[in-house]
Amino acid sequence: MSTPVMDTPIASLPVTFTAPMPGFEDLHDFSLRSIEGAAGLYALEAGSTAVRLFLADAAMFAPSYAPPIPADSLESLDFSEREEPQVLIVVSHAPGSTTVNLMAPIILNRRTGRCTQLVLDGRDYPLRAELNSL
Repeated sequence: MSTPVMDTPIASLPVTFTAPMPGFEDLHDFSLRSIEGAAGLYALEAGSTAVRLFLADAAMFAPSYAPPIPADSLESLDFSEREEPQVLIVVSHAPGSTTVNLMAPIILNRRTGRCTQLVLDGRDYPLRAELNSL
């Protein structure tokens, strides 16, 4: 399945996770917003807390990345037959290195604002892949 690049910037989209993200079990409701001047990059912010994650559109930054998305996950996100999920990957930046988590993509239905984070089995997808190597 190829994920389309989302050309329309998101000023701010409320998103709700269908299940808590690992490490953020008490948080469900977030806001996803575009990073001005950085197409395909987003900030995922949790309400009134100081939690902020940076996400990248996988179709733009890792075009060959095609993680398996279970049918029950797509169903829980309320996709219509013609809708494609947006696959987002968590970005981590440290001096001299920017990595992305390919083991735990976030699958988003932009129409409904529902999303889920998959935790993939196996060793096919690294937890910290160098962004410039994709």
